[in-house]
Amino acid sequence: MITGADFLRLLLESGFDFFTGVPCSLVKSLIAMLEERGGYIPETREDAAVGLAAGAYMAGKQPVVIMQNSGLGVCLNALASLSRIYHLPCLLLITWRGYQGKDAPEHLIMGDISPTLLETLGVPHRVLSAETVQDSLRWAVETLKQSNQPVALLLPPGVLQ
Repeated sequence: MITGADFLRLLLESGFDFFTGVPCSLVKSLIAMLEERGGYIPETREDAAVGLAAGAYMAGKQPVVIMQNSGLGVCLNALASLSRIYHLPCLLLITWRGYQGKDAPEHLIMGDISPTLLETLGVPHRVLSAETVQDSLRWAVETLKQSNQPVALLLPPGVLQ
């Protein structure tokens, strides 16, 4: 496991400097660190967070949008009709509820189809583990620069303390 403080440090060292999203218990330690530090803008809807990230990118920031995978369904159109077509990159940190069929029933279908949704949308993605966080962040930064498109990191339970 990696602590929220260590994960935030790695995000900052990777150049990310704008944080928004909709909370999830799987990232509560990260969100607590962001709120303590200042600069986290909570949102009530994931599509609104994608819009904030688009504006932040146009203002010279490197945005991160934090969401649960159920929120991926909420923001598909914003990603497709705003971020993708106008080349507005952001890192999508998506908690993977329903991972491997384990969770509350309302999370199981989205848990099963989240990688497929990202593939269909054309959003490159990786699955995080505590051992791959640094490599995955390097990959995300490089992919963001090369593609000028959103990229996603799927965060299964048990990776972040």
